[in-house]
Amino acid sequence: MRFKANVMDERQMRRTLIRMSHEIIEKNRGVDRMIFVGIQRRGVAIAKEMAQIIKDVENENIPVGAIDITLYRDDLTLATEIPQVNETDLPFPITDSNVIIVDDVLYTGRTVRAAMEAVAETGRPATIQLAVLIDRGNRELPIGANYIGKTLSTTRDELVSVSVKGIDGVTSVDVYGLNDND
Repeated sequence: MRFKANVMDERQMRRTLIRMSHEIIEKNRGVDRMIFVGIQRRGVAIAKEMAQIIKDVENENIPVGAIDITLYRDDLTLATEIPQVNETDLPFPITDSNVIIVDDVLYTGRTVRAAMEAVAETGRPATIQLAVLIDRGNRELPIGANYIGKTLSTTRDELVSVSVKGIDGVTSVDVYGLNDND
């Protein structure tokens, strides 16, 4: 794997999350019945940061939950290793809520499909919306985000790596080539 480009640093990511948070408030005409569900792991960190931004703007607490989609994936049998299952924590009612699923990177759409299935198993939300920091294209399923931080044109031979300070010690978005020839 070879480093190709830095796409966002900490400052750029913060600005992007502020913009996305404002878009969410505007589209939903406020934050009534809104909850964030971050996809483990970095989606949770991003959801928490966006909830704090919204609290600073609207003076309202947005509940933030975490969902692990590992066992909902339709490509689980393709994994060669034992899957690592993270915690799902949804300590609030989903039914009649406006659920914003938050993830770091939207790629094939399979993660989001699995997240929607996991959310639907816990209740019947009024709406499900999707916020992603990076949309890198190359979809396998007809899934699109309502809120996008940045759209990147990538190939399947590239990896988009999102790092957040609380997990990785640094905040950035980088692109790597998976082949030595990239």
